[in-house]
Amino acid sequence: MPLKLNVGVSQKVGLPNYGSVGASCNLEMELDAGLLEKDLDGFHARIRAAYVAAHQAVHDELARLHAPSNNAIGSPSPARARSSASNVTTRVNGNGSVATCVQSDRTRAPRPATANQIKAIQAIARRQNTDLVGLLRHEYEIERPDDLSISQASELIDLLKNQDNA
Repeated sequence: MPLKLNVGVSQKVGLPNYGSVGASCNLEMELDAGLLEKDLDGFHARIRAAYVAAHQAVHDELARLHAPSNNAIGSPSPARARSSASNVTTRVNGNGSVATCVQSDRTRAPRPATANQIKAIQAIARRQNTDLVGLLRHEYEIERPDDLSISQASELIDLLKNQDNA
């Protein structure tokens, strides 16, 4: 009897003027029930791979929606935010899997990363010998973790933790 695995990732990023833009991706797939009994590590690897794929889809969609502006680097310009107001749904079928990714847009200002998030990012990056400045430049087009929004900091912590577990 097959197992049904459902993995979902959702993220929302704040925009100026009380705005926000979000993306979510849910994957559903069938797995062999024997994985639980015979290959628990393989089962966990399949879950982790599904999560990483969903996380990357959300990250890519949010990156597509972001255009740097002069007053808030890494956040979409007002014109770009208005143009992304409609929902987009993508379904991918194959090998019994279905993926649905949606974006939404609301008006809300971004909150800055918390001091604890910044400390965690610095500690994890230091432990992994990660080039934090290079990572921040590549992923968010910023120089310092202090310039991250609270959701970007959360995303970066998850990304760093996933690298730690890989």
